[in-house]
Parts: sequence; structure tokens; C-alpha cells
Amino acid sequence: MQAVTVVPGTAGSAKVDDVAEAGDELGSVVVEALAAGACGTDVEIASGSYGWAPPGEELLILGHESLGRVVDPGHSGLAVGEHVVGIVRRPDPVPCPSCAVGEWDMCSNGGCTERGIKQAHGFMAERWRIEPDYAVRVDKRLGVLGVLLEPTTVVAKAWEQIRAIGQRTFWEPHTVLVVGAGPIGLLAALVGVQRGGEVHVLDRVTTGPKPALVEALGAVYHTGAVADLGLRPDIVVECTGVVPLIQQAAALAAPGGIVCLTGVGSPSTSPWSGSAGLATEAVLKNLVVFGTVNANRRHYYRAAKVLADADRSWLEQLVTRRVPADAVDQALTRTPDDIKVVMEFAQP
Repeated sequence: MQAVTVVPGTAGSAKVDDVAEAGDELGSVVVEALAAGACGTDVEIASGSYGWAPPGEELLILGHESLGRVVDPGHSGLAVGEHVVGIVRRPDPVPCPSCAVGEWDMCSNGGCTERGIKQAHGFMAERWRIEPDYAVRVDKRLGVLGVLLEPTTVVAKAWEQIRAIGQRTFWEPHTVLVVGAGPIGLLAALVGVQRGGEVHVLDRVTTGPKPALVEALGAVYHTGAVADLGLRPDIVVECTGVVPLIQQAAALAAPGGIVCLTGVGSPSTSPWSGSAGLATEAVLKNLVVFGTVNANRRHYYRAAKVLADADRSWLEQLVTRRVPADAVDQALTRTPDDIKVVMEFAQP
């Protein structure tokens, strides 16, 4: 079969390749790929920044944002033709305490694996296999938009943790600031609006689809400096990983606020840049600043609810480019107006 492969650590190695069919080691459920999302993580792996092939192999099949149709359910309880998405992370075989109790998205020893990222082949292939417990049903009525489920899980987990942290004290959050209007930022704004918040989104672009998408949610779109917003947000969801923006957003946050970091900054940026100022803000204003990554099975369920409750026409606008499965270079090359790029393998 054909798949998109990379040699991890080698820039420019991404290509469509003939590879052997996956074996039972990746699961008993056989899935025909319908679509795969191409996100910033895929771009960074293709650039050689990181990524790990399965043990004993040179190549890694790329792709962690999936959508497929079951062709052989095995004894999973799934039905032929059902649409599914694959969960990305797997627990450490010698589990840490978190993995041992099923919270493998919070792995503490780094021994977990991730489909399409770390030591396990991904979903950018004509067919892929998955274990029954890691296959999540998706409403077929979503069509290709089912590929948005995995990125939505990141936001679902973020909001779950925000709610949990908020219970540390009396807290009635109202205003939400999302920094960065990429797919994660826009989905975070969607959840904020669904939860009844006054949502503001800050991004640097003034044209293209992002301002209109934010306004269509009933949220407010901003450009310019963080300090000029005139807000005191109770919740900040930072999606850029840019250290100065993180520090500025923390300075803007209301006392007792929560700052959630979902973005990963450039490896060339010192992790300690601006740390003194950030620490001062956190201490003097009783802030909580935390990071979140990946998701557990329950977050896929909650993400499915988010998508089901969203306006279909709004979700469709998040997919700004659809490219054929063999157009690897197009999928991994960013354009200024890109939000979500989807590689299409077959018709839903």
C-alpha cells in the first residue's frame, strides 16, 4: 500500500512510498483511510526537527490526525463502514503511575509512544490498523470534518483541566482570551463560546478567513499588542508558544486567573526567557500557569460533543485546503491563510 513516510531527523525526506501492510501488532481493526490532517507537528517532523521511527526501522509513517472507514472490525464490536478516528498516544509498556491507571496522556516517564510521531506508525496511509480500545466512532454525517476530532481533543482536555484547577478557590470566570487563531485557537474559542464565556481572540493577521470565523462565533477578534486589549481575562488559552506573548498574556490576566499553554515555541528560544516576570505575575496575582498536550479517550468523547454542537458551516470553513493524498509537498507547505489542511485518501 502507499503511505506518507519520513526519515526522522532528515529534512525534506517526506514522500509517498510503497510500504508493507501493517500487521496485527498495530491492532486487529483494519481501517481504510478517508482523510488525515496535516498540522504543525507534521511539518516539524518533515523538517527534521524531531520524530522517532518504530524500533528497528528507519522510516516513520506520518500522521496523527485521522479519519477512516472500518473494513475489517475483527471482534471489536465495530461495524463495517463505520467512521473512526485513531487515538494517538499509547501507554508505556512498563507503565508510570499515570499510565498504569489509564491516564496515559499524562505519562510521567516519557516511555509512551504516539502514532505518527514517536515510535509508532501513523495514519497517513491507504489502510491502517488499530486496537479496538483506541478506535473512536465518529458520526458519519460529519463527513471529512470528522478529521477535526483529534485537534478538538486537545482543547477538550485543556478545558477539563481549566475547570479542575478553577475549583481551588471561589471562581466565577467570565472573560476568555485566546492567543493565536490557528486551528487549536479557533477550536478553543468555539468551546469558550459554547460554555457561555465572553471570548476574545488575538492574532496578527488582519485579512483572510480568521477574523470572520471569530466574529461568526459571536467572539471578538483583535490584532496588535496584548497590552492594548483593555481586558482582564479570567482564562487565557495561549496557542502560539511565543514566550513574550505568554508573559504579556499572564500580565493581562485577572487576579486568580488561569493561563493554559497549548503552543510549543521555537527550539531556539530559551525556556527561561521572561521567566522572572512571569513568576512575579503568578505569585502576586495567584495565577495558575499550566501546559497541556495530547488527550485521553474521554477527551475524544467530549470533543465529539463539541463538534456535534457546532455549526456545520462554521466547521467547514476551518478546512481551508484539501489536497490529494499524494500531494505531500502541498500538504506540508504552509500558506498565510491556512487553518487546517486535509489530505484526502477516499470519499467519505
